[in-house]
This record gives sequence, C-alpha cells and structure tokens, in this order.
Amino acid sequence: MDSAKLQSLVRSVRDFPKKGIVFRDVTTLFQDPEAFEALLRQMAQTLEGLDVDLVLGPEARGFALASPLAYMLHAGFVPVRKPGKLPSDTISYSYDLEYGSDTLEIHRDAVKPGMRVAVVDDLLATGGTALAACRMAEQLGGKVVAVRFCIELEGMSGRDKLKDYDVQALMTFPGD
Repeated sequence: MDSAKLQSLVRSVRDFPKKGIVFRDVTTLFQDPEAFEALLRQMAQTLEGLDVDLVLGPEARGFALASPLAYMLHAGFVPVRKPGKLPSDTISYSYDLEYGSDTLEIHRDAVKPGMRVAVVDDLLATGGTALAACRMAEQLGGKVVAVRFCIELEGMSGRDKLKDYDVQALMTFPGD
C-alpha cells in the first residue's frame, strides 16, 4: 500500500486539542487491517540492519506502533509513560509540546548500557516527545540508532531538534 493511500486514511480534526490546531488522527489508519499492516511493514523496513535491541514507544499512540515493531524486529519493547504510571524506579525528562509542556518517564532499568534503541511514535511536530525518549535512553547508557514516525508535520522544527539522530517519517502533512 503506497504512502498516498495511507495518508488518505489519516483523519484531520480541526481545533483539537485547542483552537488553531489541526490534529492528525492515526487511529483511523490503525482501524484498517491492511493499512495498519502495510504501515508496520514499511516502518520495520526502515529499521532493518540496525540491530535494534529495544523499541521505545511514548504514550499512547507510540505504544500501538512500537510494540508490534519490536515483535517484528525480535527486539524488546519499552513503554515511555506519563508521570506516576510506571510501578518501579524511574527517570524523567520534561519538554515542550506544540501546545504546552509535558514530562515523560521510563523505568531506570529498562535500557542497559550499550543497547541499541529505536524510538517510534505516531507524529513528529516540535520533537519534544521523541527527544525526551532519546535523552532518557542515552542517560541509561543506550545508543539511539533510529527515530521513526508515521507522520511529520512540516514547518514545526521537530526534525531540527532531532538533528543528531537518524530520523524518518513515512508521511508528511502541513503543520497548520
């Protein structure tokens, strides 16, 4: 399935979560079994040959992508969660979003020194969420070998924030 077909399945919701934002909703793409499978296969192809040990997925749509990709790559899956959601000792990282700020956490023992890590999420806008996941993986001794997205919003400078990483997105949308 080509990128244009996948892109046609992404719903655009105006004024969500606040006025002036156009939210790109990938859940409509996830609902189509053929499209979801094609998306995962295409994302997995971009990670082939990188010897990924762990796939980190930020809450919540990142879980839906990172978990099956980890399975496909024979790698482990690590959830990156909002504060207070993980049951054991954590580290955290605070960052800015396109419409506010947030903090994410990861278990302190989730990434071992030298592990090769891919960060996978649904959307690249300002890059804060992905950068938080990268920084925490590195703080724990991991090596971030790839950062992957379904969608990149053009003109939002997220790619600039992630300039030190191998960043790829399967689709682009205007950052309106």
